[in-house]
Amino acid sequence: MLYWLATWAGEYLPALNVLKAVTFRAAFAALFAFVLCVTLGPHFIRHLRRKKIEEDVGQKDSAFLAEKHSSKKHTPTMGGVILMGSTLLGIVCFARFDILFTLLACFVLCTLALLGFYDDYMKLTQKRQGGHKGRNGLTVREKLVFQFTIGLGVGLILTWYGEPVLSTQLAIPFVDAAVWPVLGYFYIGWAAIVVVGASNAVNLTDGLDGLATLCTITVAVAFGLLAYFAGHAGIAEHLAVPRVHGAEELSVVCAALAGACLGFLWFNAHPADIFMGDTGSLPMGGLVGLVALSIKQELLLILIGGVFVVEALSVLIQIVSFRYWKRRVFLIAPLHHHFEKLGWSESKIVSRFFIVSVLLAVFSIAMLRVK
Repeated sequence: MLYWLATWAGEYLPALNVLKAVTFRAAFAALFAFVLCVTLGPHFIRHLRRKKIEEDVGQKDSAFLAEKHSSKKHTPTMGGVILMGSTLLGIVCFARFDILFTLLACFVLCTLALLGFYDDYMKLTQKRQGGHKGRNGLTVREKLVFQFTIGLGVGLILTWYGEPVLSTQLAIPFVDAAVWPVLGYFYIGWAAIVVVGASNAVNLTDGLDGLATLCTITVAVAFGLLAYFAGHAGIAEHLAVPRVHGAEELSVVCAALAGACLGFLWFNAHPADIFMGDTGSLPMGGLVGLVALSIKQELLLILIGGVFVVEALSVLIQIVSFRYWKRRVFLIAPLHHHFEKLGWSESKIVSRFFIVSVLLAVFSIAMLRVK
């Protein structure tokens, strides 16, 4: 919106052309999303409390966690509504909509937010009705079906309408301009795996106050920089990263997400006044996955989003180990709960995971030129 306003007004006031600069719009998208989230947060929290939309700690799989988090029993949830709403408005106001990636970002954000909202809503209504045969929201299979449908749609669009040369290729991090051979239509499935994997990884990390929010800020800032690099011909050539036309607009998307997360952290830091629920965690991860796909840095996402990856792997390892060998590798999964069981305080776990997330992002960006 701001871009088109600047384009129109710039004919009469040339000084307003600065508003068209992607760095300017990214900065203001972050600021706008932050202010909107902080401003509306208290009103939204009061509304959730009046409606008794609260976290149900009794649904924890572990008696230890149910007792450990008992103080969070009446904390409002579904805060992802304001988090994702602020992100979406930041994108709408400051990004260009003649770029495919911006439209895809809105599509992923809205569809996964609706899926998360429906899941949160089902959990709430089933709790009030005394449960339905032990169900607690959507089943894993139901959620995966919807997520993969969205992911396959993203893969199809990127394959059919993306850049012909790069649309189905895969860049190899830290190797000078190296890409794997064309994946063809297998890329559609690969795109779905990336979107679904990133979405669920963030969802699994969202178990302690501020943990998923802080780590998402780190990843969003890192990929905002990478998107800007990919969209800038000179920088892309210098760093030997794939040049993707229009990718710089994704830096506005990432800035809006980071700003909204900062605003949400105002209320989500320990002790949290509100939780994001699946309404927030599912689209946050999916949005990061889309950015990685768009700029051909899916493999680098594994390193930059290392905290999310390890959290997801801890759950997968625990499930496989217990199913086939009846043994638990971790005291409790995901990994952050394992450290809780070891006696670490919640604040210590969150701060240390955040430090690791920052280090991974800084290392990944710094290593781009070391090839």
